Amino acid sequence: MEKARGRVFRYGDNVDTDVIIPARYLNTSEPKELAAHCMEDIDQNFIHEVRTGDIIVADKNFGCGSSREHAPIAIKAAGVSCVIAQTFARIFYRNAINIGLAIVECEEAPARIKAGDVVSVDFDTGIITDETTGETFKGQAFPPFMQEIIDAGGLVSYINTKQA
Repeated sequence: MEKARGRVFRYGDNVDTDVIIPARYLNTSEPKELAAHCMEDIDQNFIHEVRTGDIIVADKNFGCGSSREHAPIAIKAAGVSCVIAQTFARIFYRNAINIGLAIVECEEAPARIKAGDVVSVDFDTGIITDETTGETFKGQAFPPFMQEIIDAGGLVSYINTKQA
């Protein structure tokens, strides 16, 4: 699995799926359409400033709320390479892996990383490096089978490659 490297967008506790992708846009499952409205209820500048490879860093319970897969799809389609949080809502965690969005749990990193910092993540080791400050943190590394699912672009693609 490759490393992620990008500029940080920083959020707090309990970022729920309704602010990740507001319910008024759930009349589509088209990733580009969802990405166009990603985070707009919590950060109206996000979609105008996010670049491919950027990273979201949040505190506790990221992705709480409804169980829809639209939230991680919107984040991934917006170009975000990874979400780092102290904790994730369990259904969001599962949905993120299922659609191929890399996520890393780390207790210490979110308290120290600031918006605009450049951060890199080594998914094999779980090491998070804030390149702006030089600090490193140990996040939860993905087991190899989860890395394979994310590398394949999600669970459906992974299964299709195994059946081919």
